[in-house]
Amino acid sequence: MPVAAENLPALRRRISAVLIAGQILGGLGVATGIALATVLAQQVSGTESLAGLAPTATVAGTAVLSMPLAALMTARGRRPGLVLAYLIGAAGGGLVVVAASMGNFPLLLAGMAAFGAASSANLQARFAAADLAEPQHRARAISNVVWATTIGAVLGPNIAAPAGRSVSGLGIPAAAGPFLWASGVFLLSALLVAVLLRPDPLLTARALAPAEEQSPRARSLRAGFAAVTASPRARLALVTVAIAHTAMVSVMSMTPVALGHHGAGIDLIGLVISGHIAGMYAFSPVMGRLSDRFGRISVIGLALALLACAALLAGTAGASHAQTAAGLFLLGLGWSAGLVSGSALLTDSVPQPARAPAQGLSDLTMNTAAGVGGAAAGLVVAVAGYGWLNLAAACLLLPLGALALFTRRTPKQAV
Repeated sequence: MPVAAENLPALRRRISAVLIAGQILGGLGVATGIALATVLAQQVSGTESLAGLAPTATVAGTAVLSMPLAALMTARGRRPGLVLAYLIGAAGGGLVVVAASMGNFPLLLAGMAAFGAASSANLQARFAAADLAEPQHRARAISNVVWATTIGAVLGPNIAAPAGRSVSGLGIPAAAGPFLWASGVFLLSALLVAVLLRPDPLLTARALAPAEEQSPRARSLRAGFAAVTASPRARLALVTVAIAHTAMVSVMSMTPVALGHHGAGIDLIGLVISGHIAGMYAFSPVMGRLSDRFGRISVIGLALALLACAALLAGTAGASHAQTAAGLFLLGLGWSAGLVSGSALLTDSVPQPARAPAQGLSDLTMNTAAGVGGAAAGLVVAVAGYGWLNLAAACLLLPLGALALFTRRTPKQAV
């Protein structure tokens, strides 16, 4: 049912609070499990060469599930899609524990892929925050939900060790313990969203839309794809989040290896990655306010500048751990600017009925591109080195910059 105009501000605040709480729990579960994913994969497979397949399977699962979840949200609303995603993630965590106990590596990868559904829920939550947001505050609403991930992302790796010790008497490998805990956290996230995310933000926004936008055909996946291809700004948004995510994942995933080659210990590597995560999430509200104030494309330009500086610093750091840390921090900031501004621009640029499928297409694209980039990053470092990987990431920014300049000169389309 439509919501009275005077009740919208309170409804926006309540929905935002529920999404932020769910994001904290979801981020905590993902970070707790992923912290020891490669260690667990190495133990189960018996070789280091296959350890990287665990996070790759998670990214692949996130990408593959993006469109089915978007289709469900398009048909039934945000709440059923988010709940199902968290439940699949919880089942995936349980499957990882079973696979680890059996020593079954293919089953482990299947569990990791299902575990990626929780990441898909965390990504889709930012769009749920934008459903009822005022257009001039849309980026801010998205950034607040992205910011909430900071808490879980910081706490998760720190509770991985206690989670591992907690299962020592159950015959479960210690490295699988965090996945058991993560499953429990995802179940809490699903319960929170199922009970409190009412009324559904997407269905409420749809009820408030003009009558001509109520056609089910306008809400189909095909309509979402057509809306993106028809809008230069939507295409720019899609490319922005894909390239920013790919550059970030590629460089970040190989930085611990590069640091290790230059004598960095585990504690220092952890500190550098923590600074990177802080750059990714902690400053997202700043990026949201800048995007609302100065425009989405201006902040996309900022993202390009930050990512280019990050590649320059990290790629030329050599044995300077401080310079690598600075580069990784800027890499996180650039990703945050690109994700927030790109997500807001995509939502602005397509009609309301087509937003959910278009947003699912965005997550599919960014995770698929990042999965390919992460897999290629190891090969680039092995053949040419870490500096060349950063150069390759910087080269990805060139077509994005050209597209942003071209799109800025294109008149806005009414949606």
